[in-house]
Amino acid sequence: MPVSRRRFARLLALLIPAIRVSASSFPGADEWRLSPEEWRERLTSNQFYILRDHGTERPWTSPLNDEERTGSYHCAGCDLLLFSSEHKYDSGTGWPSFWRPAEEDHLGTQADFKMIWPRTEYHCARCLGHQGHVFDDGPRPTGKRYCNNGYGLIFRPQI
Repeated sequence: MPVSRRRFARLLALLIPAIRVSASSFPGADEWRLSPEEWRERLTSNQFYILRDHGTERPWTSPLNDEERTGSYHCAGCDLLLFSSEHKYDSGTGWPSFWRPAEEDHLGTQADFKMIWPRTEYHCARCLGHQGHVFDDGPRPTGKRYCNNGYGLIFRPQI
């Protein structure tokens, strides 16, 4: 009996658990193991929706889309450096996009089966806050597009 792509993707989502990176492997991660109530006290409602509920903000709603100053982008949950302005580019997607992280080990990845096709989600390696998804349609030299939710980041201008 033939199986549709949609049904196959749903079966995969049920049968194959997502691989999560352990926060304990990142220095200082233990202090970021907070309860949902503690996270709600620290974050705005939009930040909580993105970082803890794995939400996605609407395209073109983040002020970070138009941010052109030199500086760095940090996790809104734990302030870990995630991206640099030198790696930011306009992807035309409506979300802040970068072609590489500031440090490879500052991001963890896992499979995301919420859509019809699997995607690669990435998160902060220290607090495990959801940031966005990475795609293979970015510019050289990496060919990657780290498509980030603006509410998951805090921009720090270079002084």
